[in-house]
Amino acid sequence: MASLSVILGIIGNVISILMFASPIKTFKHVVKKKSTENFKGLPYITTLLSTSLWSFYGVLKPGGLLVLTVNGAGAVLHIIFVSLFLVYAPKNVKVKSIKLVGIVDVFFLGVVIAVTLLAFREGMRITVVGILCAALTFGMYAAPLSVMRTVIKTKSVKYMPFWLTFFQFLNGGVWSTYALLIKDFYIGVPNVVGFILGLAQLILYMMHRNKSSTESEEMEEAGSAHLFKGVIQMKDFNGKDETSKDNRSLNKGFSLPKSSAVRQ
Repeated sequence: MASLSVILGIIGNVISILMFASPIKTFKHVVKKKSTENFKGLPYITTLLSTSLWSFYGVLKPGGLLVLTVNGAGAVLHIIFVSLFLVYAPKNVKVKSIKLVGIVDVFFLGVVIAVTLLAFREGMRITVVGILCAALTFGMYAAPLSVMRTVIKTKSVKYMPFWLTFFQFLNGGVWSTYALLIKDFYIGVPNVVGFILGLAQLILYMMHRNKSSTESEEMEEAGSAHLFKGVIQMKDFNGKDETSKDNRSLNKGFSLPKSSAVRQ
């Protein structure tokens, strides 16, 4: 059983790191353009807080090495992402983001660590940090609910990236099973919710995927028909039907010449 939990923890590490690394493409674009354009910094700032707290939880928890490694890697990646965002953000956005980083990722995190270590005994420390981590994970998994609402409203999966949804589903499932094996309530509950939400998103994706492709095909067909109709109904500047002219020309062109008596 212990070896199975280790295997699942390693698989969970790989899937989670793939999720944490997903913004790399976005920040390549930011560096290339030397601007954050319309990208928002809040998701990276809050994820940095979440991964930092989970890393702290991994330090406090006996046998929490796998929790520490994956979230430590996520924290390092998001320190890089947040730093790049602050470098390339417009001045007004940069000032607000720096304040937010100071409040959330420095002050709040520092207070939690200090209070946990100074005000609580060893057993209670895991409970306090575990509850905070679970709440942040709930928030991470609940974020796509707005996308689900959009899919239901528009009946289109245009704004629901399949692979991100799929990896969130896998992530929730693997960490839920891992938590069940090691009997960790704080890891288990939010990831079970994430697994259920991920499954719901995948079902929604499969329900509307074909509808979206059918609608686009119908639009293409309608556009082609409209174009064809427009060509047929073209008129010249005098209001005469060009098609009838073309038909007359074609009739003249394809009619055989009559044999003349002189030529015979």
